Amino acid sequence: MIREEAEAILGAAGTAEDGAFPLFEAGLACAIHDQPFRDVTAARDLAASAAERLKSRIGGEPHDEALTETLAGDLRLTGDLLNYDHPANTDLIDVAERRRGLSAALAIFYLHAARAAGIGAHGVDFPNHFLLRVETEEGPVALDPFSQGRLVLPSELTRRALLAGLTPHVADRLDLLMTPVTDRQALIRLQNVLYNRAIRSRDYEGAERAALRCALLNPDDHRPWLDVAATREKQGALAGALQALDRARGLDGHAAVHADMARARVRMQLN
Repeated sequence: MIREEAEAILGAAGTAEDGAFPLFEAGLACAIHDQPFRDVTAARDLAASAAERLKSRIGGEPHDEALTETLAGDLRLTGDLLNYDHPANTDLIDVAERRRGLSAALAIFYLHAARAAGIGAHGVDFPNHFLLRVETEEGPVALDPFSQGRLVLPSELTRRALLAGLTPHVADRLDLLMTPVTDRQALIRLQNVLYNRAIRSRDYEGAERAALRCALLNPDDHRPWLDVAATREKQGALAGALQALDRARGLDGHAAVHADMARARVRMQLN
């Protein structure tokens, strides 16, 4: 698959309803968009194996335990503690090969398997760390894909929330801490991780690609186009920056002032 094909897949995913969002295939397309011409067979095989193994466990044990035993136990998916900032930890193809990654990347395999097995599971955009919310007969529970799918107790959620800077009256609200996000939002969070890392390392081409993926995945949001424009400006691609600013301006009138100021700055460089 080439980068243009990946963009087409992401564009189609962006127009899908939240309930029909193709999380795993869109995640693969993100990986190819960042680094094209790679074989996705191993990643697809891992996802298919996870789904089949999980289906075979349904009915014999609680859903959260079945997920953990399948993804972390059978398939050995876990967080990369030694090389947390390694670029491969955010890439589904590399994660499938290494069986290690960031929580937001590992969660895509968990969620894909859960969908296939009919388990109610969603991502949780927890401060500084992506978690999973799994529906059980006793109520929702939180799992940490980074820690081999370990159950996160309510007291631990509160402690983590306080460490992340949330106020005590928010940190004690489990209904807020475990608010589910859509699959689209889960994948966009992963792209934002890539964007921020690329910006810190001054990899403006990589940052542009990550911002563009966010724009394709959520075509009604003007903000990724502002990021695309900023990264293109950093690369000296001023005409492309102006095009991105026009896209942002067309999507949200509230972005007009910001976009117009940026346009004026870019045009000064063109003169």
